[in-house]
Amino acid sequence: MNDKSILEGLFRQHYGKMIHLARTLLHDDAEAQDVVQDVFARLLENDYQMTGNKTEAYLMSAVRNHCLNLIRNMQIRERFKHLHPLDEADETHSIDEMMAELEQINAIVDAHIEEPHKTILRLRFDEELTFQQIASRLGMSVSTVYKYLRQCITRIKLFI
Repeated sequence: MNDKSILEGLFRQHYGKMIHLARTLLHDDAEAQDVVQDVFARLLENDYQMTGNKTEAYLMSAVRNHCLNLIRNMQIRERFKHLHPLDEADETHSIDEMMAELEQINAIVDAHIEEPHKTILRLRFDEELTFQQIASRLGMSVSTVYKYLRQCITRIKLFI
């Protein structure tokens, strides 16, 4: 949109309806103003030519779409926060506490886990071998290694 006077006229003519729609969708005056400004900024940057009676429909659709994108992004951020909460207790979890938990798990393994489960557990978590590497070393199938490891972890959880 090369002629800034045309853009200014569109702004004066449609701003009220555009801001009302944005406020209705976002429930936030500052966000609504940003959305309307973004729509006009894109018009200015991309040199859109609007003619006829479809101008208002285009502007309202642009505001609606921009608002819906903002809402969708906010919802994604909220879902992410719920899936990955930043719990202060986790952040302050000391090394001593983690070492104590590992010692407790090792004691449970030594006292309550039988062979070959114990060997599989040690190979997986101490030596960080893959299921395939463990299966090759012990002469077992990968599915057997997985099954034994799953059984072992289930037993450990019973004692914790």
